[in-house]
Amino acid sequence: MAPPPVVTGLSPNEGLPGTRITIRGENFGSKPTDLIGLSICGFDCLLSAEWKTPNKIIAISGPVKGKGEVIVTTRYGGVGTCSVTFKGYHETIGPMKESAVWVEETTPLFVWGRHSLSPSSYQQEDPLGLSVEGNEKKFPEEDLMSYFPEKSGDIAANNFSAGWFLLENHHATSFNDLQAGLLHLRRKVEGQKEGQLSFLKANIGSVTDQIDTLTNLREKHEADLHRFGSEPTLKLEKSIKESEREGRKLFDDVLARRDRAEKTRNALNVLARFRFLFCLPCVIDRNIKKGEYDIVINDYIRVKNLFNKTDVPIFKSALNEVEKRIKDLQTKLHLDLKTMPITVEQQKRLIRYLVNLDCPYDPAWDAIKSRSNFINEKIKQVYNFHNTTDKNDANKSKSNVTSKYSKYNPPAPSDLNTIPANVNFVDEICLSISETFPDLWKIGQAYFSGELRVKVEPGRHVEFKHIVMTIMESFCKSIRSSVIPNTLDKNDKTILGPWTIPELEEVAPFLPELLRCVRSTYIALIKLDLPSEALDIVSSLLLDLRIHCMSTLFKEAAEQIKQLNENWKIDFSGDYVGITELPIKFEQIIQDVIQIVKESVLSTEHRETSLLENPTANKELNKQIEAVLTSFHNVLNNLSSDEGCDDDEDNSPVVSQLIGTPVNGYKANYTNNNMPIWEHRLLITLSNCLYTKNVVFANILKKFKESGFPAPEHPVRNAKDKLDALEKSILEKYLEQKSDPLVGTIEPSMYLGRFDWDVDITPNSIRPYAKECINNVIHVHSEVNSISSSLLESVLPQVVLTIAEELYRLMSCVQKFSKSGAQQATADINALQIFFDHYCTPKARSYFQEALDIIPPLENAEATVVQDILRQCKARMRIQFLCLTSQANGPVKRSH
Repeated sequence: MAPPPVVTGLSPNEGLPGTRITIRGENFGSKPTDLIGLSICGFDCLLSAEWKTPNKIIAISGPVKGKGEVIVTTRYGGVGTCSVTFKGYHETIGPMKESAVWVEETTPLFVWGRHSLSPSSYQQEDPLGLSVEGNEKKFPEEDLMSYFPEKSGDIAANNFSAGWFLLENHHATSFNDLQAGLLHLRRKVEGQKEGQLSFLKANIGSVTDQIDTLTNLREKHEADLHRFGSEPTLKLEKSIKESEREGRKLFDDVLARRDRAEKTRNALNVLARFRFLFCLPCVIDRNIKKGEYDIVINDYIRVKNLFNKTDVPIFKSALNEVEKRIKDLQTKLHLDLKTMPITVEQQKRLIRYLVNLDCPYDPAWDAIKSRSNFINEKIKQVYNFHNTTDKNDANKSKSNVTSKYSKYNPPAPSDLNTIPANVNFVDEICLSISETFPDLWKIGQAYFSGELRVKVEPGRHVEFKHIVMTIMESFCKSIRSSVIPNTLDKNDKTILGPWTIPELEEVAPFLPELLRCVRSTYIALIKLDLPSEALDIVSSLLLDLRIHCMSTLFKEAAEQIKQLNENWKIDFSGDYVGITELPIKFEQIIQDVIQIVKESVLSTEHRETSLLENPTANKELNKQIEAVLTSFHNVLNNLSSDEGCDDDEDNSPVVSQLIGTPVNGYKANYTNNNMPIWEHRLLITLSNCLYTKNVVFANILKKFKESGFPAPEHPVRNAKDKLDALEKSILEKYLEQKSDPLVGTIEPSMYLGRFDWDVDITPNSIRPYAKECINNVIHVHSEVNSISSSLLESVLPQVVLTIAEELYRLMSCVQKFSKSGAQQATADINALQIFFDHYCTPKARSYFQEALDIIPPLENAEATVVQDILRQCKARMRIQFLCLTSQANGPVKRSH
């Protein structure tokens, strides 16, 4: 559809009937045939319209009067609009005035007298006898119509109005002139009346004779009508013709019968003797309608043997009729031979008919060419149809592949009608080649083997090979353009045109089925025993498709891993505790993609090489495996990077937005319901990292080996290195949250109440800061153990190390120790070392020892007091001691 036409300008905008008008505007169509209607003031002027440009039309106005619109109608824009008007007006036309259109003439005012027959009497003059000079400017017609509704300024009209006439013709005439014109009109009327009456009086005799003559003519005419009818000569003419016809019948009929009898006898003799020849055209027509071409061919061969060299004109004429029908039959059979689709057996039969009829062309080669053209055209039609469908909205149609999904990531039922257009194309083109190409190969082999009994022209072998290679290349290039356009060169991309490649998640579920379709076609071609060059083209396509399918499936797995949700629900059952469903889901995705790649890509059919023997495929496999493993590392890294804020604000929109902030291009995906605090999330993520590195990766390696893949040692090693770095980063974040606040409270608590190490008060217990350190470490121990006891050996030694380092620093800052102060400091440090013994690294022990070395040495009696304090402390804080030394915690490895 096109926008409606709009008329915006007219030149001129008023005129007489037949005025040439230039119409300007917009949307008048792109060619002359687009103009289908033009009306000026309601009068159809299409016949006189001349289309110039989309913005210009020239037309001739019709007999219109008054103002009206100019409406243009086009084929695609419909009826248009008009923003200007055209005014048509009439002039009084006399016998001597030219006019472009028919206009009713006014009734002439005959004046009896010497001027009654003058041509100038038909020209209407001003009845007032006044000049029109000064009245050239017309009075507005709209005003006249409003002043005198349903009136006219035409003197001959029934609704004549004198006021209209005066305003229209004498609106600028003075009053005195109008009075003089009135006197002139009165004298003219009186003179006209007197002239008529005197004429009748002078010629009264002649007028009476004329009336009598007319009366006699009328009476005689009525009498003749009553006697002879309305056409008196018709009866006479009919009688003459009948007499002539009867006269000819007396002799013509006898002579004609004799001549006809002689001709009939001669014809019957010839027909009886040569009946087969003369009846053959009708027999051929009848047998052609029945499809009995064998009978037609036998009769034709027989008649050629009998009459081929005859010189008799009638025999030649009969033979010409037979030859004409045979040529028509040859044309029909040749057309049927080239009309597709048609079976090979039907083509062979038609070739045999044409060979027996001595056709002037090579029917066998024409059959091969028609089949090759049909296949090439079919490939183009299917390609263009699905390519166009993909750009529009018609690609959402059902296909045969809807019931053949693989078990890997099957589409939802609501998506069955949204199969990508390139998948539908590959399925249809493979089916088409499997059905049509074997017929081409069979007819070609029959042609070259001599089965069709035609002469093989030189060079046909090379041409047929070129036909086969062209079809194979066209078939493979069209599939490459729709699925893997990156494997085409620039020239092929330009010829085939662009194809919109669907998104990864849309096409990935259908790739195994797509690969199966191409494989089925490849197997069908192998069975035909085609040349190796043709099969190698399809084999190369199949190899690239297998690599693409493998790469795409792993990419889709990586995308699924990126979208994994963390629910933070810890699993305390099974062999491994302290982990969530996240690493288990990750492992399941990897297991599924390995299985589907094994079934669809790694499996080899006849004349296919192992995919893993191809260096390009191996390189792509390692690249995609590393990308998949890196995807899960990024998910864990993202989870460990989303600090959020405290529990009271976790459910707020601000926190939700903060939690969902992308890190390194990945977005943290987990539900925000009952989300644990930040420190717990760090521990859960750390536990998932350890489980992935120690268990999941081992299972993945085992699955790869069982499925026939080469063990991806390098990608797994790189992923483990990344997880090691991530574990270290998570541990640093957790220690930053726990150790720094814990260590920061030691110094203020140590000097609480203005305590000084240079005091003389004999100690009887460890100081409160030491007890606070023990309780803080127990709290950290409990928190870590609540997530996973396997994390204790990684977290607690680092916390103890920071405490030992802080104590060494504080002891180094003491200016002077009294004996009591030295006893107190020794008791405190020894107590902390005893309680933290299971989580002390050698470095922590060295810090504790260096702190003790700073304290002045104690005498035996003073050391006894310290031992008593430590013994009482262990008894009083037995529960705290058991918390940090219980065998339930399992063996603890010392980390350096």
